[in-house]
This record gives sequence, structure tokens and C-alpha cells, in this order.
Amino acid sequence: MTYRHLTGPEEIELFCRLTYVLDHELPDDFANGCRRPEWTWVAVDGDRVLARLAWWTTPGGDVPLQFDFFDIDDTLPQADRDEIGLQLFETARAAVFPAGAKLPGYGRFVPPDWRENPAAREVVESRTRVLESTGARLLVERLRLEWTPSSLLPESKGQLVFRPVADREDLLALMTPVMEGTLDAHGQADLASGLSAREAAEQHYDEEFAGFKSPHEWWQIAELPDGGGPVGFVVPARNNYHPIIAYIGVLPAHRGHGYIDEILAEGTRILAAEGVDRIRASTDLGNVPMAKAFARAGYVNFERALNLVWD
Repeated sequence: MTYRHLTGPEEIELFCRLTYVLDHELPDDFANGCRRPEWTWVAVDGDRVLARLAWWTTPGGDVPLQFDFFDIDDTLPQADRDEIGLQLFETARAAVFPAGAKLPGYGRFVPPDWRENPAAREVVESRTRVLESTGARLLVERLRLEWTPSSLLPESKGQLVFRPVADREDLLALMTPVMEGTLDAHGQADLASGLSAREAAEQHYDEEFAGFKSPHEWWQIAELPDGGGPVGFVVPARNNYHPIIAYIGVLPAHRGHGYIDEILAEGTRILAAEGVDRIRASTDLGNVPMAKAFARAGYVNFERALNLVWD
């Protein structure tokens, strides 16, 4: 048994002897610097791959930001899977991260019915069991959502008027109050870590929004007509892979009036006007109001995501 990182992108085929839904992204990820061979590991017995894992970063990034591949040969007995998976993780972690470093969170995409599907459930539970033994815990389960042109475009109700976000401060001034009382588990974790609402909003902006290459003119602030002031905002964008609704929020004072539907409709229309074949979005499983808003706008839950973190 050998635990090692890849020698280079030429070993992608070896890495893909186990499979996962992100396999098709690997060539481009290596080409644009989102992946590095030293962050991409396998456990091999001869020419058989028994487990694999990998970390991801933004294009050209210097440090791993997301742990997103962790697969084990499911034909192995449970005890062997647990032992090999744990050994691979611990070996790779010691090589990639300094002792005591905070580890990036782990995310895995799973079928929407994974609990009712015995095979899918075993995959989820086997990976989770290994990572929990290293100190990880489940932070949140999220709905992955998709709008396609086969759905009708949400219609404007005419309740609100929209204007482009002027600059970083213009958006942060609205993101900050939205963070207060948020139902989003990642936002709650940021606040629980000691960040103020303003600091959490700045971190979110700088680590995600600032890296979008799509036009910032797409970002919209929703206001009441006749100078009634802002009620919320939406950030339609393209990440490295898809057109997305990156963030959407309604100010606490204006919640409960149905404005979320109008704001989401505007973000969807902006991306649809670009001729995209899909729009992706996500929300926490427990954020029922937001999930219902996406459903009303024609978004379908095609997948779920499990996010684990190390405290």
C-alpha cells in the first residue's frame, strides 16, 4: 500500500479510477491553478486505486480553500475502508498543512434522496465516519438548485425598483444588517467565531465576490419606489463553472412582505438575458423560506451538499 500525491496532471486518469461528479472539472482545474499535484492524493495497491482525496483553491491560489474530493473503493470491507481512508487523510494532511493549521471545510455533493437510497447513504456515511474520527463535524446540509430555460421566467410584480450596486461599500452596507439574524449556517458560524456582522460581510465579499470576473453591473439593489429606500439585494454572477445566484438578501425591517420573490426574479432575469442554459443556486436545508422562494421561481432541487468543518 502506497500513499502519495500525484506526480502531475498526467495522472488525472489514475486519479479517476474512482469516480465523483466533479471528475470532469479536473483538467481545467489543474490548468488554471485551482488544483496542484501536491494537494491531490491517492492510496494505491499496485495499479489499483483504493482511495483518493484533493483540495481546491481559487485560480492561482497559494493555499487550499476547500476539501472537495474524498473517495474510497466501496467494494472493500468497512473496516478496510475506514483504515485506508483515515491513513490517506492523515498522511496528506501532514504533508499539505503545517501542524495546528486550521483545515478547510469538506463539501460533498450527494443525491437529493440520499437518505432513502441505501447505496448513496452508505457512501455518505462511510466518508463522514472517517472524517468525524479526525475531528470533523457536520455544519450544514444544503439544497443545490437549478433554473433552466424550460422553466418560465419569474415575472416582475412591480413592487420594487432596481439599480446596480455602486461599489464595495454600497453592498457591504446592506450585507451587514442581513447577517444579523441570518438563517444561513455559514453566516451563523462566522458570527459564532467572534466576527462582527460587518467583519463577516467583509470576509464574504473579499473571499468570494471580489473574485468574480462577470460584470459587477449585474449586481442589483432593490428599493421601494419613490425614494422609499433599499429593501434588499441580489448578486447574479458567474463563478469558475456556472452562472449563479451568488447571494440574495432582504433587510430585516422588510422581511415578511414577499419582496424576496421580486428580488430573485430580477437576478434570474439578468442571467437568463445572457442566454445561459442553466442558473445554479443553493440554500441551507433548514432555510425553508428561501427554499420555497426558489421553488416558486422555478428552481429545481437536483442535488444536495454536505458541509463538514474542523473547529
